[in-house]
Amino acid sequence: MSRLTRYLKHNGLTLAFGAGFLLTVAGQAVSGHAEFNNQLVADGLHPLSFPDYLATSDFAVDVTENWQSEYLQFFLYVFATVWLLQRGSPESKELHKAGPESDKEQMVGPHAVASSPRWASAGGWRQRVYGRSLGIVFAVIFLWSWLAQSIAGTAAYDEMQLRDLQAPLTWSQYIGTADFWNRTLQNWQSELLAVASMAILSVYLRQRGSPESKPVGAAHTSTGVEG
Repeated sequence: MSRLTRYLKHNGLTLAFGAGFLLTVAGQAVSGHAEFNNQLVADGLHPLSFPDYLATSDFAVDVTENWQSEYLQFFLYVFATVWLLQRGSPESKELHKAGPESDKEQMVGPHAVASSPRWASAGGWRQRVYGRSLGIVFAVIFLWSWLAQSIAGTAAYDEMQLRDLQAPLTWSQYIGTADFWNRTLQNWQSELLAVASMAILSVYLRQRGSPESKPVGAAHTSTGVEG
């Protein structure tokens, strides 16, 4: 097996979804550009070129509002599954393992092995930070994308206000508007529904060969078992 073939095999999941992400962003940009220009023409204004559209607040807010909801889902899911359980779901830990678990179970400090990450065997703040690093990074990306969405949303909203000869809003005023929370909550509710559906449907349904599913023959009550 060549080095390239091995690399593609070992990173197929990330590469496939990364490529899919780039293609869908490109598709969103093309369709969004067409829709944006249709609205400009309907308002009696000159259409924008594609590069100019990519620099608009409309494109930025459409992208970032989806990012922030996805990373909110990941952040909440990573932290919630430390303590919250779902009997029979492979998305849940075993019922007796609620909580952060012992150092031995987590292979940290004196229980780390030769292949453990360096900070797992360290003590003090490094171990505490690394032990929560996944959730911390998801939280930071969520907060960054939420801030980016709110700033871009303010600019997009103010542009429409000016077109209608109405006064623009400041950022602090905009995040209190129905427009902002309508954009935000319609994304949050879909992500939370998806997580809840995955947790409960995987109790009773199977996908052979997927680590997101239990083995096909596993009992409905089997918890924390992956196929």
